[in-house]
Amino acid sequence: MQYRQFGSLEWQVSALGFGCMRLPTTSDDPKDINAEEATRMIRYAIDHGVNYVDTAYPYHGGAGEPFVGQALQDGYREKVRLATKLPSWKIETAADFDRYLDEQRERLQTDFIDFYLLHALKRDHWEKLRDLGVIEWAEGAKADGRIRYLGFSFHDEYAVFQEIVDAYNGWDFCQIQYNYMDIERQAGQRGLQYAAAKGLAVVIMEPLLGGRLVNPPDPIQALWNSAPRCRTAADWGLQWLWNQPEVSVVLSGMSTMEQVQENLASADASGIHSLTPDELALVDRVREAYQALCPIPCTSCGYCMPCPNGVDIPRNFMVYNEGVMFAKPEKARESYQWIEEEKRANACIQCRECEEKCPQAIPISEWMPIVHRVLAEGAAYVHEL
Repeated sequence: MQYRQFGSLEWQVSALGFGCMRLPTTSDDPKDINAEEATRMIRYAIDHGVNYVDTAYPYHGGAGEPFVGQALQDGYREKVRLATKLPSWKIETAADFDRYLDEQRERLQTDFIDFYLLHALKRDHWEKLRDLGVIEWAEGAKADGRIRYLGFSFHDEYAVFQEIVDAYNGWDFCQIQYNYMDIERQAGQRGLQYAAAKGLAVVIMEPLLGGRLVNPPDPIQALWNSAPRCRTAADWGLQWLWNQPEVSVVLSGMSTMEQVQENLASADASGIHSLTPDELALVDRVREAYQALCPIPCTSCGYCMPCPNGVDIPRNFMVYNEGVMFAKPEKARESYQWIEEEKRANACIQCRECEEKCPQAIPISEWMPIVHRVLAEGAAYVHEL
């Protein structure tokens, strides 16, 4: 296992962290964790050098934390730093801070949480927590030993990310969605570099875009095959991340022992500045090739927003495009369900106000019913109008 500096802390983290969001299950119900196999996987990873385990209050329908607490028995808790997250969207009063943290410590069978994150911060979540005094509360929880280090995970635009980083000098780390397709989305590469320059450790989630960058369509695989050095698509994605010195640890949500073993092998071969200029150029060509497969030329500039009827136009287009680009229609349909119902494509009333503002001249009102038919009703994809 390769180890890397964790921000300003005097501690080395394993290049690979175990993300406990996609553990194997025995049914379609995420609560039905295959405890025997998942425990075997986590302990195997720890035995082979992984020292960072990440979970959260809602993972596996709430069953994730209790399972992780059990899996880390028999001495495994002492071998790792454990991360979990305050469910930001559930917080109503300042008293909820203690209530959730104490419940999580009980579920995880631990007296303290090594790395505690404010989960899934967006502007509204952050402003609510901030106004309720979450920073002052967290400093108290650090002082009394219930948490060791404080951070946040993030899902919003770069400007919000920078605002949160700058709002508190005591952040120890942050967690961002980042991969070779997301260099400009959410915090993006600018956020990675900004946080690292401030001394924060940066934990990477969705390194393979929820599996979308694995088993690519034929045109993409042909590009990977053109490289002198043979790597799987997953390994290319991971090595691209580990190549960057600002990356502290890459979380992988592993569902099978095979994935654990493959990712451990990738981590063993990782290193800062280990990719050649030609290899980095190849990753750029792969990104461009994926983007060329995109059927709707939306750049997520946001000029079309706000929609007078509340439709989240860029997000609907992003989900639709990803289904085509990555040849993963079922994942796109699953992602569509995460969009609030009132913001989905079928809420469009074809007023065409957005089309007057769109710099790409996209016929938005024509695409919206197609997006909904494909993503909600299972119709065949349309690649152009």
